[in-house]
Amino acid sequence: MKIYLKILLVLFFSEIATGQETAKNPIIYADVPDMSMIRVENTYYMSSTTMHMNPGVPIMKSTDLINWELASYAYETLGNTDALNLESGENAYGKGSWASSLRYHEGTFYVSTFSSTTGKTYIFSTDDIESGKWKELSFKPSFHDNTLFFDDDGKIYMIYGGGDLKIVELKENLSGFKESTKRTLITNASAPAGNDIALPAEGSQLFKVKGKYYLFNITWPKGGMRTVVVHRADKIGGPYEGRLTFQDKGVAQGGLIDTPDGKWFAYLFKDNGAVGRIPYLVPVHWENNWPVLGVNGKVPSTLNLPASNGLIPGIVNSDEFNREANEPFLPLVWQWNHNPDEDYWSVTDRQGYLRLTTNRLDSSVVATKNTLTQRTFGPICNGSTAVDISEMKEGDVAGLVLLQEYYGYVGVQYKNGKKYIVQVNYESGKPTIHAKIPITVNTVYLSAACNYNEMKDTAQFYYSLDGKSWHSIGNQLKMKYTLSHFMGYRFGLFNYATKTAGGYADFNYFHIKEQLAP
Repeated sequence: MKIYLKILLVLFFSEIATGQETAKNPIIYADVPDMSMIRVENTYYMSSTTMHMNPGVPIMKSTDLINWELASYAYETLGNTDALNLESGENAYGKGSWASSLRYHEGTFYVSTFSSTTGKTYIFSTDDIESGKWKELSFKPSFHDNTLFFDDDGKIYMIYGGGDLKIVELKENLSGFKESTKRTLITNASAPAGNDIALPAEGSQLFKVKGKYYLFNITWPKGGMRTVVVHRADKIGGPYEGRLTFQDKGVAQGGLIDTPDGKWFAYLFKDNGAVGRIPYLVPVHWENNWPVLGVNGKVPSTLNLPASNGLIPGIVNSDEFNREANEPFLPLVWQWNHNPDEDYWSVTDRQGYLRLTTNRLDSSVVATKNTLTQRTFGPICNGSTAVDISEMKEGDVAGLVLLQEYYGYVGVQYKNGKKYIVQVNYESGKPTIHAKIPITVNTVYLSAACNYNEMKDTAQFYYSLDGKSWHSIGNQLKMKYTLSHFMGYRFGLFNYATKTAGGYADFNYFHIKEQLAP
């Protein structure tokens, strides 16, 4: 008996030591859509879409395809327009920059993306993807869902478009494209999925494996689900033959990645309600020089890869806002809603606090500048903060928002000489106050909890006056993913003025947890 137990213990601890754990799909239960992935030796890098958020085009890294952490962003701001700046009544919600293409060529990293907001195609490059400065090139027009490709003969291409896919050869310095090379590469690229199509083929990503070219696209048959179509050719210019390659659970759009030991996976994502579009991995094997995706054509619930350590602190994280005077920065988990105004936020004006100062009048939380955000995540999560409200001015509103078109928040309203804890949900085309509690304290504690378990997509707000005793407040928010924002719900810290500019709110911390209770 003792020998038997000893053997079991040896096997148990051996499994722990060798990391033989099991990963689960989705690999990231948070809004990380439009992934583009590469491997450089033993490290994987992935870009994604965050549209109107800044800094933009997040770059993540991993050594095992499961545990990811933010490494950098391709740009600080995309441009200086009214829409990107949230000025003159304009906004860039759901716009900004869309799907990117991440590449590594001869020691340099490249990210291409595009923007209908500016009407341009962008190529960012750096020789240090984690701490280097990105160089920006841009040109017109905006090439939709483009895939950047460096071929073995030194030529550089982009494939882009929807339905009828087009190709251009780029100039050697990447400053534009050769007009004479622009042509249609594949007509009706959705055809392998049928003739009745709701979403024509888009999301191009091109790969070269053993001398053959493989072009991945997503399409969506009417009455069906998001579907992967792959076209194959012996030459980049075609001719291409296409196949319906994968159709399960709506998991689609992405491409191929291989491991150092020769395994292949497809990285794809799924529309998953209010949390956003979440990444999956499916195993790939090859038959007759075609990639075959899935396990018996299905998305596996588990993967023969290391288990996830969770999204904290790599993708989301708490922040005590404790900076030295010479460190006026924010960790990579944070993004501003639209372009920030650098003169009206600070983590150094008051030690251990994020200060948000108003500089204009706004009508709502979605219209104000300098809302600081990070992702919510599933299946459950909670974000909380403490706010010093002593320097708010008449008409100011500050607090913690769950940001999307149908937003909800808990915060403080300063109205008619008094301050109130309020809980507000945006419903039926207008914000509705569901609770209003008068207060006399100078510090309030606010919390928001999201339940994405089994697509419940509900949120509850809380407040405390001492940081210890918490109370639910207002109505439950029914979260809805809408294309107008095109993004999963985000936690946001905000402060806006409706009467007089110049007031400020000091946020002492932001804590994020994998639980519902504050």
